[in-house]
Amino acid sequence: MAKKAKELSALAVSKLKAEGRYAVGGADGLHFRITGNSKAWVLRIKIGTKRSDIGLGPYPEVSLADARELAREHRRKVRTGIDPLAEKREARAALRVAKAKTKTFEECARAYVESQRAGWKNEKHAKQWSATLETYAYPVFGSLPVDTVDRGMVLDVLNPIWATKTETAKRLRGRIEGVLDWAKVSGYRDGENPARWRGHLDKLLAAPSKVRKVEHHAALPYAEIGAFMAELRKRDGVAPRALELAILTAARSGEVRGMTWAEIDLAGKVWTIPGDRMKAGKEHRVPLSDAALAVLKALPRVRGTEHVFAAPRGGALSDMSLTAVLKRMGRDGLTQHGFRSTFRDWAGETTAYPREVIEHALAHQLADKAEAAYQRGDLLAKRARLMADWAKFSGTVAKSGANVVAIQGAA
Repeated sequence: MAKKAKELSALAVSKLKAEGRYAVGGADGLHFRITGNSKAWVLRIKIGTKRSDIGLGPYPEVSLADARELAREHRRKVRTGIDPLAEKREARAALRVAKAKTKTFEECARAYVESQRAGWKNEKHAKQWSATLETYAYPVFGSLPVDTVDRGMVLDVLNPIWATKTETAKRLRGRIEGVLDWAKVSGYRDGENPARWRGHLDKLLAAPSKVRKVEHHAALPYAEIGAFMAELRKRDGVAPRALELAILTAARSGEVRGMTWAEIDLAGKVWTIPGDRMKAGKEHRVPLSDAALAVLKALPRVRGTEHVFAAPRGGALSDMSLTAVLKRMGRDGLTQHGFRSTFRDWAGETTAYPREVIEHALAHQLADKAEAAYQRGDLLAKRARLMADWAKFSGTVAKSGANVVAIQGAA
């Protein structure tokens, strides 16, 4: 029989100073180990055919009495076939998983935005995406572990704005859903997504189409466009010319304000907008009418910038510059985007141009997928005739009470 170690008292253990390993008795294999300034308890035990050391904790945080009890407990486990070392490794792994799952919703949201940033069209989209979460979601559950976010919390965020800011709320719900899906795939949460719509929140919130107040961009009746353009052309400055060209090309404000000289082919009468500046993400060619070309040719080239419509301090015009022109003209009720509606109404009601030609002119995606699949070209030649007719119409001041004569555009 192996000789049992003498049982040391707590006082005797406290007096041990020299580096080494001391058998303290009271439990087979229990040792007190001193290494430098470190003091700890170690159990020397045979598990299967292999002898191993199991750490029982530092001294004096773990007392002599506690160390003896832990040593006896480990020996009981070994006798019943349990490996204390394997059990310890599993406990550490479970702790790592638990710690990972304490990742907050905000941390997951920021990580998700970074993972998706390369696929988004521009930095502005990433900022808008994050801004809605910062404004509405973070104050409610941003600092909470992502695996604790439930349906009640999601509703606490959405309910206050669902009826008053429906479009924002709809986008916010989708963004929360995206973050929670990312967190699940990343191993930070389990179960169903509490922000999902179909078969879940659609039973608790009214459909957006039922509560959203559709606000169309204020548009000028097309019969008044000639008089408006005549008034606009009397105004000097870069912003009025940008608005004039936007109307003549039926382009969006950002597309016009971001226009560079490199995008324009004056000889070919075409403006080519790269995909990264288009809403649909695809390159778009815009035919330039003689009136549009006249605007461009009259503009000076500003040194130090490639922008056609340069701001006074360089770079592109701000997004409020065209709105400011309308305000100075006493047309506060109109928006630049509304002139696209004016063009659409005029083309649809007074010309015979096919719908797909008009939609291409507005750089709209065709809603009919089958139609879009067959319509592979951009109908540039037909759109050139359409835009020439639009320039002619918008350059003519209609007499009071005069009838509008339909233009029979070639198909």
